[in-house]
Amino acid sequence: MLETVKLTKKFNSHAAVNQLSLAIQPGEVFALLGPNGAGKTTTINLLLGFLTPDGGEARVNGASVAADPIAARRQIAYIPEQVMLYPRFTGVENLDYFSTLGGRRHTRDELLQLLKKAGLPAEAADRRVGTYSKGMRQKVGIALALATEAKALLLDEPTSGLDPAASHEFSQLLRKLAGQGVAILMATHDLFRAREDATRIGILLDGKLAGDYATNDIKGVDLEKLYLKHLRA
Repeated sequence: MLETVKLTKKFNSHAAVNQLSLAIQPGEVFALLGPNGAGKTTTINLLLGFLTPDGGEARVNGASVAADPIAARRQIAYIPEQVMLYPRFTGVENLDYFSTLGGRRHTRDELLQLLKKAGLPAEAADRRVGTYSKGMRQKVGIALALATEAKALLLDEPTSGLDPAASHEFSQLLRKLAGQGVAILMATHDLFRAREDATRIGILLDGKLAGDYATNDIKGVDLEKLYLKHLRA
């Protein structure tokens, strides 16, 4: 569903992403770990078509992001670290606006049901988003993924700044989406959430995949020690 083939992006002489090859299947949650500057956000931006690669290719469900960006973007939902919504619009108004931009029209009742499925309290649907917490804004983002029937979800530091309860609730929503066959790529520093939520964990260093592990294969391993081992290599 999500694939990069020798994907490369350079800024001046520095390769932020260096011949990166990975594949994420429907229903997988792939946690991409790495320090600041490792290339995690650049990888996501290449998959979104926000950046043009200098080599290799990014694909979404077989569609080349560079050659057919519209076909690729129609299948993706993106939740950045700070979900950008219109603060003067309500939750349901934001969902209506952005899902319409994505080519999907829904009745008000359908929109309210989508927000409910994403875990937003019913009383919040008609409140202005400017009053929302970060976790509530993320739930509108999840509702948008449901509304547009996205087949792939890209997340950039989704649990940063969330309290433990909100982080746990958000993770449950991700697992539910994965159970429905959505492919999820999550760039994160959160080792605990990566271990708890991901089906696979990749360690990105200097734009290269230094390790790729099935979570079930490393259950008896201290992930922090494994991560630090790669950093020191």
